[in-house]
Amino acid sequence: MTTITEALRHFGLPRLEARLLLCATTGLSHAGLVSAGMDVLDEAAWLAFSALARRRLAGEPIAYLLGEREFYSRRFLVSHDVLIPRPETEHLVEAALDKVGRNHAARVVDLGTGSGAIAVTLALEAPQWQVSAVDLSAQALVVAQHNAANLGAQVRFYQGSWLAALPAAGRFELIVSNPPYIDANDHHLTEGDVRFEPRMALTDGHDGLDCLREIAATAPARLAAGGWLMVEHGYDQGAACRSLFVAAGFEQVATLPDLAGNDRITLGQWR
Repeated sequence: MTTITEALRHFGLPRLEARLLLCATTGLSHAGLVSAGMDVLDEAAWLAFSALARRRLAGEPIAYLLGEREFYSRRFLVSHDVLIPRPETEHLVEAALDKVGRNHAARVVDLGTGSGAIAVTLALEAPQWQVSAVDLSAQALVVAQHNAANLGAQVRFYQGSWLAALPAAGRFELIVSNPPYIDANDHHLTEGDVRFEPRMALTDGHDGLDCLREIAATAPARLAAGGWLMVEHGYDQGAACRSLFVAAGFEQVATLPDLAGNDRITLGQWR
């Protein structure tokens, strides 16, 4: 017989992680775990907690084990079909709201939406915007649609490859994307949480710039005059992205850093 306090220590997990997993399997809050510390776990809860703990010890991301991750102060459902939303991507949302203006009507599309974190957040933060989202993965779109419904966001979803998935008519004031940008030979693909995330959402299978090249080259045909293109990219890809934007004819091209000071978001305006 195992008490809650004993369960928290049993697998040697960091205490916060053990608490999160035990909350998920018992339905108790953090405060509830403390007050019920000497209570004995029933067999079903112990078995469920043990299974999650072993998966965590094998390296599986806590977000996948819990089925959710916070992004922009909202909880988003996640599964193995989508990337786990990361704090760095919030800079893309902030840049979009700053440059386009949340109080102005705008047509917006998020390319490679994954969990829908970017598209849903933009729709909620700027209710006057008409937000669309595209993903090649049907499974990812199911997750994104659930998030939009759960959070009350109005987003139109399309399945397909980048801008080609959208109806032919219409231009956008903003195109945003967090595309696959990791070099196929980057050692990070075999480390940490990334090992468990969908590979097609991480790398283009080449130098990490293929998707960024395509988006930069095709965006001008779908942007309204004065519209913006904004992309997230790797810490060492700022210069390359700026070159792609300039070559495509964008103006006011700039790269914004994340909180660690690394290049993270490149943007440009179409005239």
